[in-house]
This record gives sequence, structure tokens and C-alpha cells, in this order.
Amino acid sequence: MRLTTKGRYAVTAMLDLALNARTGPVSLADISTRQEISLSYLEQLFARLRRNELVTSVRGPGGGYQLARASENIFVAQVIDAVNESVDATRCKGKGDCRQGHTCLTHHLWCQLSDQIHQFLSGISLAELVAKEENLRIEAGGQQTIREDKIQLSVV
Repeated sequence: MRLTTKGRYAVTAMLDLALNARTGPVSLADISTRQEISLSYLEQLFARLRRNELVTSVRGPGGGYQLARASENIFVAQVIDAVNESVDATRCKGKGDCRQGHTCLTHHLWCQLSDQIHQFLSGISLAELVAKEENLRIEAGGQQTIREDKIQLSVV
């Protein structure tokens, strides 16, 4: 089981957006540069995030994207769901046809694990991730601003 690049990049980009929200709308080009994610890939992800009302776009000079609501009210699972990503531990993608059209012996175990992971990610807000990132930077004694650092995000 693994979270694909799509889910990881979506969460990373949203965290970057949340970290830089104080400065106004954030351009995808800036996120692309900071996080080393292709601009065209970010455009695809943000189209889905916008459709799911997690971000809004601001046109014109100084435009870009901003969170559609407070970071306390946006959760990692919502971001992953918005880009049509699933964190699924089953081999059959939850369909129950694991073994030649039949349910395997451990199907229900893996379904429960998938549910637990989704529930765990549903309890983590962008605000919590922002606070953790800022605390890590303070503990490290880094003098660089948030905009200069690349965010490292791991979902275990």
C-alpha cells in the first residue's frame, strides 16, 4: 500500500499554500519552484482542488491561489480525496474480487486498515501541519524564511 505521487504532491502543495498564505495569493509557479513539482502537474491538481472547494483562484497581477477556508478546516484526507487519490491497503481496491473473483482471507483486515488510515488523515488539519513545520524550523534554529525552504512531507 502506498500513497501515489498525486496524493503526496497535492498535500505538499496545499501545505506550501498554507505556509505562504500570509503574503496573499500564491502562484503555482512559486509552489512549483519551491517544491520541485511540475507546473503543469500542479495546474491539474489545483483544478481538482478548486472543484472540491479547497482553494480559490485570484486572477490578475499578484494573483494566484489561496485556501478556500481556514487551514484549521481543511484536512489531509479531504485533499487526498479531492484529487481522486485513495489510500487503499487492499489488492482489489476494495471490490472484494481479490482472489479470482472471490474475497481473499485477509480482505476485511486490509479494508479496516484502509479505513483507519483515512480516519487518521481526516483528523490532521493543514493548520496542524503548518504549526509542526514552523516548530521544526524554530527548533532547527533556521534563519531562512518559510518561503525559501523546501517542505519535506512524509505520510507513513
